[in-house]
Amino acid sequence: SCTVKTCWMRLPSFRSVGDALKDRFDGASRVLMGNTDLEAPTQRNDATSHRVPRRDRYRFQLRPYNPDHKAPGTKDLVYLESSPGFCEKNPRLGIPGTHGRACNDTSIGVDGCDLMCCGRGYKTETKFVVERCN
Repeated sequence: SCTVKTCWMRLPSFRSVGDALKDRFDGASRVLMGNTDLEAPTQRNDATSHRVPRRDRYRFQLRPYNPDHKAPGTKDLVYLESSPGFCEKNPRLGIPGTHGRACNDTSIGVDGCDLMCCGRGYKTETKFVVERCN
């Protein structure tokens, strides 16, 4: 009898991809972009003389913004400029600011008061709500 075996490639779960991206985002480093002094590829008479190795294609080198940090690897996320501050309102950039927003004082996430209030302090308010159940 004939047996056919098929192997399917599949993507990892959305959660694992998101977690991996978040880890890389948290570890992203600021870099400076500088030109390298690479020589042009030597000319040959064969058909592949016009090809430039992939790693040399763009001819620039990423250097860490802080000289005490190591240079980024090929899979590291990097950025050239810091993000604008999101604490204060900036209509030109479309930033509404965080003043007057409700926060969760027990959270250490992005909804937490320490992060959202940007060190300005916050007022804690306790509300008792009575709701009908069933």
